[in-house]
Amino acid sequence: METIKLTQFSHGGGCGCKIAPAVLEEMLSGMPPGIVPAELLVGTDNADDAAVYRVNDHQAVVATTDFFTPIVDDPYDFGRIAATNALSDVYAMGGEPIMALAVVGMPLDKLPREVIGRILEGGASVCRDAAIPVAGGHSIDVLEPIYGLVGLGLVHPLQVKTNAGAQVGDTLLLTKPLGIGVLSAALKKGLLDEAGYEEMIAWTTLLNRVGARLAKMGAVHAVTDVTGFGLAGHLLEVCRASELRAEISIEATPFIERAAAFARGGTATGASARNWSSYGGSVTLADEVADWQRVLLTDPQTSGGLLIACDPAAVDEVRQLVMEVQNTEAHIIGRLIEGPAGISVSA
Repeated sequence: METIKLTQFSHGGGCGCKIAPAVLEEMLSGMPPGIVPAELLVGTDNADDAAVYRVNDHQAVVATTDFFTPIVDDPYDFGRIAATNALSDVYAMGGEPIMALAVVGMPLDKLPREVIGRILEGGASVCRDAAIPVAGGHSIDVLEPIYGLVGLGLVHPLQVKTNAGAQVGDTLLLTKPLGIGVLSAALKKGLLDEAGYEEMIAWTTLLNRVGARLAKMGAVHAVTDVTGFGLAGHLLEVCRASELRAEISIEATPFIERAAAFARGGTATGASARNWSSYGGSVTLADEVADWQRVLLTDPQTSGGLLIACDPAAVDEVRQLVMEVQNTEAHIIGRLIEGPAGISVSA
């Protein structure tokens, strides 16, 4: 098992292998209108994190699926990261996970059975941490390793947090620093040391469980998680869904220190460039914003943090809750204002 490098089988790892936003939008544009029952509280309208279906006056089901190719070589860590990332969508909607189904695609002629088993063990360990079962799933024989989960959760219908509820004057907070994509690129190049790898694993296996607590706060107006489209891409989804403009400060935006150093040296993912090409026209950068900082704004985050829009009066309460539940800091990065949907980035 020690000689198997999972990343050698994948052309793009983690959320960096997501289809670029502009390409995805073009692909979906031709879809015929589907059935939209009154019980479907959240569907495909605003590129939200998960679907939400009302069961009764007190319960709604949150349903999502997320899977990708390896971002790391260690099979157990790959399973943990993929499972954490998948459950994040449930938390981002304000839901509490109740169970998961495994999505497994493996090149059986290339990977030993024990390696595949370790991937599944890693995912199951995260589900145990989230206090839910892996209740089933589906597996196929494919050319590249693929693993993830279907995540199911419950939320009160009146407490669903979408990306469309943000309000003028809301403060924007981010619960994890940026740079996972850059670290994964450095890992593939053999540049990431053991301490850097451990930091990468620590962030990507940290469950965004605070989302279920944020759902109960009326002053929290919108929540999304930051994944493959980068901070700028997912913030832009909030702006478009809420018909607002965001102002963020590059200096206030948290970066993983090692990732920032690699980015200054020119390390980046191909997905970062694809992201910028897809939505860069809606992002205005101040002249003082450096190229390496733009790279981190568009850097694909695998199992990234929550992006929260809340009433300024509730900022201290939100930050305290994040620290209490996850032992991490929620950074104030900007605010939402009236204006055409888009993002202005200052130094």
